[in-house]
Amino acid sequence: MRKPVLAAAAVTVTLVLAGCGSGEPSAGEIRLRMIESLTGPERTKLIRSLLKDFEQAHPGVTVELVSPPLDSADQKITQILQTKKGLDVLEVRDHTAKSFSNNGWLAELPTTGWAGWADLTDLARKKAVEVGGKAYLIPYGFYQRTLFYRTDFGMTAPPATWQELYEAGKKMTTGDRYGYSFRGGKGGADYAVMMISAYNGDALNPEKSFFLKDKRTIFSTPEAAQALDLFVKIFKEASPPDSVSWGYPEMVQGFTSGVTGMLIQDPEVIKTVEESGVTAWATAPIPKGPTGYAYQPVGYAGWGVTSFSRHPKEAVALVRFLSEAKQSIAFAKGNSLIPISRQAQSDPQFSQGAWKAYLQAQQDPKQVITIRPVDYPGWSQFLVDSDRDVQALITGKKSTAEVLRSWDAFWTDQAKKVS
Repeated sequence: MRKPVLAAAAVTVTLVLAGCGSGEPSAGEIRLRMIESLTGPERTKLIRSLLKDFEQAHPGVTVELVSPPLDSADQKITQILQTKKGLDVLEVRDHTAKSFSNNGWLAELPTTGWAGWADLTDLARKKAVEVGGKAYLIPYGFYQRTLFYRTDFGMTAPPATWQELYEAGKKMTTGDRYGYSFRGGKGGADYAVMMISAYNGDALNPEKSFFLKDKRTIFSTPEAAQALDLFVKIFKEASPPDSVSWGYPEMVQGFTSGVTGMLIQDPEVIKTVEESGVTAWATAPIPKGPTGYAYQPVGYAGWGVTSFSRHPKEAVALVRFLSEAKQSIAFAKGNSLIPISRQAQSDPQFSQGAWKAYLQAQQDPKQVITIRPVDYPGWSQFLVDSDRDVQALITGKKSTAEVLRSWDAFWTDQAKKVS
């Protein structure tokens, strides 16, 4: 039964690649094929301009960019990788890096002899080798959460802790205004985990973020119950009832439309808020738990080279070009990303205004970046199950104790599977 599916996939891949081509390369010309995942009109336009600069700097090399529809892009990339043909450079995301490398589809990128490696931030170098200890990708930027708050809602200073966020949000909630853009839909469990992590404080192991340093799960402690109880209170007493099903777009829209006074989201929201016309707003690092710690993973993606590229030297040169200061800063600015270049720290866009909160967080040793437990076999299943549990929790169908007991049992079992 699988053969027809694979055949159909191959046909689809052929059509995708053929549809983006511009004829056969001329004699002596090297043509690289590159595919992006997080496609969007303005983003694609920016990438094309950077590729043009690369071509000008490397006579005889042209780059064909494949831009599948966003909703099916990762599926298309996987289909192409399965054929091991016709692809040199690809966008690798934090949740695809492990499977792509395990299948042998990614080449290890040489980091010695490249001056650009030294210019990368510590975070960029760490994430480059996060999978298997080898550089299978060079990140092009990061998504790290921060607190957005509206000063026209009467807030003169941002809440420093989750308890203060609850109190401020409850105070703001009057009539048709609410304190907080709660995420009750897909991805909502991530916010619950963020609060539980903060409440566990320095007992948490950042390298194994769902576990404590004593190897128990973060869901097994009294502090976890305190955090999850507060999570429910924030929803019930400081958030719009409709936020029971809110995802990313609704959260942001609630903030920019004046329905909510606080939002915790990624830096791409900065541009959205600026374009919305809202002027009375600011940002701050995410709230901390009672012992003064805040924990969060960072989302990221980057550029990698296929293990079967016919032109590995030129493909590596392209990834390095896109990762160097000038190009990577331009890409970060165009996509509201936390940049990978050390040189960006002196750029006004990243050191002032709304971006300043991200630098403040990076300089605070108690604002800790953690590693998601993606190496555990049940990670993908937990993402689905935990969102379902959060829905049951905030609608009263499950108690805090039931949810935590389930999550603790799940991750205790996961620890046994990788030990």
